[in-house]
Amino acid sequence: MHSSLANHLPTWKELEKLKDAGFDLKAAFKNDPNRFETYSRKFTSRDKDVSLLFDFSKNFVDDNIFGKLVNLAREAKVEEKRDAMFAGEHINNTEDRAVLHIALRDRKREFKLNEPGVEDVIPELEHMHRFTDAVRSGEWKGYTGKKIRTIVNVGIGGSDLGPVMVYEALKYYSQRDLDMQFVSNIDGTHMVEALHNADPETTLFIIASKTFTTIETITNATTARDWFLGKAKDKSHIAKHFVALSTNEKAVTEFGIDKEQMFKFWDWVGGRYSLWSAIGLSIMLAIGYENFTAMLDGAHEMDVHFRTAKIEENIPMLLGLVGIWYNDFHNAQTHAILPYDQYMCKFADYFQQGDMESNGKSVAKDGSQVEYQTGPIIWGQAGTNGQHAFYQLIHQGTKLIPCDFIAPIETLNPVGDHHDILLSNFFAQPEALAFGKTEEEVRAELGNNVSNVALVKSKVFKGNRPTNSILIQRITPKSLGSLIAMYEHKIATQGFVWNINSFDQMGVELGKVLARKIQPLLQSNDPKKVEEDGHDSSTTGLIKYYLANRKQ
Repeated sequence: MHSSLANHLPTWKELEKLKDAGFDLKAAFKNDPNRFETYSRKFTSRDKDVSLLFDFSKNFVDDNIFGKLVNLAREAKVEEKRDAMFAGEHINNTEDRAVLHIALRDRKREFKLNEPGVEDVIPELEHMHRFTDAVRSGEWKGYTGKKIRTIVNVGIGGSDLGPVMVYEALKYYSQRDLDMQFVSNIDGTHMVEALHNADPETTLFIIASKTFTTIETITNATTARDWFLGKAKDKSHIAKHFVALSTNEKAVTEFGIDKEQMFKFWDWVGGRYSLWSAIGLSIMLAIGYENFTAMLDGAHEMDVHFRTAKIEENIPMLLGLVGIWYNDFHNAQTHAILPYDQYMCKFADYFQQGDMESNGKSVAKDGSQVEYQTGPIIWGQAGTNGQHAFYQLIHQGTKLIPCDFIAPIETLNPVGDHHDILLSNFFAQPEALAFGKTEEEVRAELGNNVSNVALVKSKVFKGNRPTNSILIQRITPKSLGSLIAMYEHKIATQGFVWNINSFDQMGVELGKVLARKIQPLLQSNDPKKVEEDGHDSSTTGLIKYYLANRKQ
């Protein structure tokens, strides 16, 4: 009987043997002076306005291993699964949905998709265009006739992480007289702090919830409405200060939002892929329609590359395969994303959700239990801050942590020697991780202190730590779009190999269900009801302790 599990593929066993043989990066570079040329790839958009270099030469890869990884992808039918996604097949089999975030950035309809809703993508984009132009220009005014000055995006998950990340990444291109705030946490502190300097007369709220029932978002939206009406009084004024990103017209209008200011998206748009849709309204308000569509176009260019390039040249696929090599064969539990640009300070946070919610699965698409590691733990921070925080562990710790180093060749803010200093660290860190420092080199440096054995040993860097290096020309809306799409497709590639559904997120549900059960207990303030509710002794004890010690 045919198995759907990746570790039953013939090449999987061959890769296990190759792993056992070990790999020495220092020897690999010494033996192959052309290693960089062999194991690097370039992406250029068709208009030549986006360029990206992907260097994976500092990885445990030689011709044999590279060939086996490519064979693994072919045996796992990665290309066929990719084509099924681009054809609009319902590859999200648990929810019986197509996976068509690619349609949101296909402005010229190159992919010829026929899924219901695709024909509405451009009209909805134009709806966003008209509204954002009106707000940015001052034509759209609040209930007292004043121009909007503060925009508060209220959402959670993909409705927050995507807009926040892109806003930070493209802040250079933003309209600076608009104060952008993002509220996600149900903790009231988040909303209170966001509104601290806001004026109800000049504040616009974006309520991002597909169903308009997400408890965190609707609770925050209700608090925002109460704050607004505390000054505005008249509920009819809500229409000038609240818009919705949703599909639930009834709930939206009952809230007080004009149905004309409801921006829609579709069930084939997953939350972690939704920044390209109406969920990106806050992004468009900040950077404008032209920059927003440039971002869409950059993502589309990477979509075309992912769809058409053969595996050996396909950058997202290669990123994914190299990641699998460490995750499944070298026992690497985590993967670090390290952008050397302050504008990209939220990039790792965004792909923490993008990767871990997509591939944090233990069930294959046929319902069988997987027998191998799936999604890694994703983390990271903007360089060089991370160097003074956690690089110690990456360099000299006991865990293997593959890293992606990302940097722009050109800075948007040329100030003195800052960029050269930043980029010198970008080049130095992967080199140090790969090649380390020998005990002989340490002894030569220490001179008279060489008798301190502990000092000598602590200064040795074993090296042989794998990294990818990714260079883009500069951070623009279009290059950022390409970079985001590259990582989206890397994640999809890994899911295709592992034969899991990367496009549902059932793991987020159980905790929500239990929270809804616990909330009435907290509101009742009755310890006896807690005892009767059937929770385990730990949860019961914690709730009772909370009730006994809180101050009403």
